[in-house]
Amino acid sequence: MPDADMPPPVARAIDAVNAGDTDAFLGGFADDGLIDDNGRTFTGHDAMRGWSDRELIGARTRFDVTGGEDVDGGYAVDIQVTSDGFNGYSRFVFSVGEDGLLRSMTIAA
Repeated sequence: MPDADMPPPVARAIDAVNAGDTDAFLGGFADDGLIDDNGRTFTGHDAMRGWSDRELIGARTRFDVTGGEDVDGGYAVDIQVTSDGFNGYSRFVFSVGEDGLLRSMTIAA
């Protein structure tokens, strides 16, 4: 469950993942938003959907938020991930534009 200090666009993205709702997840990103999965970059909704279908929502991922903090350039969320693929701790760093849309989601650990 996202915490009260988390920026609303970040909380909505986490909620969308946990609900298995790809459209809601992608709808939180700017059209030219990007996902950086440990150096593999997916830019734009079509590329992000393909990645999510394989490795996030398509892998029945669940996020259990264990912490979060403001960091230079965004908001970092510590997450215990369970899925049909990766399972374990990960740190996600989100950047939010002034329009309230996510610009990026970087999987940093």
